[in-house]
Amino acid sequence: MKHSTLESVYRKYMPALYRYLRTLCGDDRAAEDLVQETFYRAYLHLENYKDEKVKPWLFRVAYNAFIDMKRKEKRSTTSSDEFFHRLPDDERKGPESVLLQKEDHDALMAWIVQLPELQKQALVLYDLHQLSYQESAHVMGITLSHFKILLFRARQQLRKTKERNDQDDR
Repeated sequence: MKHSTLESVYRKYMPALYRYLRTLCGDDRAAEDLVQETFYRAYLHLENYKDEKVKPWLFRVAYNAFIDMKRKEKRSTTSSDEFFHRLPDDERKGPESVLLQKEDHDALMAWIVQLPELQKQALVLYDLHQLSYQESAHVMGITLSHFKILLFRARQQLRKTKERNDQDDR
């Protein structure tokens, strides 16, 4: 990644990084700040970039920025319990379809937010942002086997939550 391509990398990966950070922190403003911090750190550390894939490298930088923010929050105040709400990507559908999709999405996001932190991160990186197992494990700084265990447990917990919710709706 060279200085001339930093702008194109920003345009390409900024939306995905924002969604990832928004899911982790549950706050629009914090996610925006973290995206800017991510690209600032990426710019500062361009000389350390080792021609690895850009997307996992940026997600790793974003994850580290998020962890630093959480550490600062622990020292000062407790974080708020806001939930991640995002409009569906496909706005060309009819209003009823969009509403149902949004409700399903909101319920899923609410369940994801309740997962333990590492399980939530594993699920978001792999299932929502389509990083590979290896890339996701690298971003989180854990072994591949530990990542797979976290992902399995997160999915298992979501299934149980969905089944409980489906039974309550009957």
